[in-house]
Amino acid sequence: NQSIVTTFIVLGLSSDTHLQFLLFVLFLSIYVIALLGNLLIMAAVLSNSKLQRPMYFFLFHLAMVDIIGTSTVIPQMLGNLVAVRKSISFPRCIAQLYFFTWSLGAEMVLFTVMAYDRYVAVCHPLRYSIMMNKTMCMGLSALVMVIAVINTSVHTGLVLRLTFCGPNIINHFFCEIPSLLVLSCTSVRINEVMSFTTDIFRFSYCFIVRAILRIKTTEGRRKAFSTCSSHLIVVSLYYSTVIYTYIRPASSYSFNKDKIIATLYSLVTPTLNPIVYTLRNKDVRQAIRKMLPHLGKRKSGALVL
Repeated sequence: NQSIVTTFIVLGLSSDTHLQFLLFVLFLSIYVIALLGNLLIMAAVLSNSKLQRPMYFFLFHLAMVDIIGTSTVIPQMLGNLVAVRKSISFPRCIAQLYFFTWSLGAEMVLFTVMAYDRYVAVCHPLRYSIMMNKTMCMGLSALVMVIAVINTSVHTGLVLRLTFCGPNIINHFFCEIPSLLVLSCTSVRINEVMSFTTDIFRFSYCFIVRAILRIKTTEGRRKAFSTCSSHLIVVSLYYSTVIYTYIRPASSYSFNKDKIIATLYSLVTPTLNPIVYTLRNKDVRQAIRKMLPHLGKRKSGALVL
């Protein structure tokens, strides 16, 4: 006899008690850094008139999406690290899947929009203010939200049509599409096709690199790469890990390895984003100094940022 699963058991990253304590401290630290870093960026963009430009407008949205993504995953993970029974109800699992998939999709589309912004800045500098006007920015922002909602609604709906009749053990640290597909008692072929279809549209930065390489002067290429390098680093890490996880069939998942990879795009990248964009951006550093002047100087008078 088969019964419908109403509760899942989440195994997490490790069953070792001592290691769980270290992981709790580590991921709590990561969460605090990600939360404070992204809140700082949002506050800096809102409070400084110099940051009222398209690049920072999208950076503000990226910080907001990162906060939602990490807050969807890490608190639940921290709770499981200290809980005796690491369970999550089916509705809560689906809710976590929905919001994480939304943040994942929104971030990837935002990277595409930021890629377009940098492409215009590099290849059409004289027309930049016209091409990236306020109306265009608001339209692109709305487009990001619409695509993210449609994307997560489709994927969550496809998961809801599946039947889960046991086992109910999720070999992961949160509810994610791949971790649920392997537990389905029904065919997941449509889910896999949709994941593959959405992933093939996620190579947005390729045209930026091609455009940069077409710049004739060495000095021009150097300045262009200097402008886009931080974006390229973050996107390369994010896209490669997400595509690796979502583009494969459920039968090929190896969760002992895939859980480590999942930490890169669900935890590490949202933490790195404020660090990368702050350290390499003079305007953001200056805005944060004005907000928090005591962070801009050490006792010796040397600058921290």
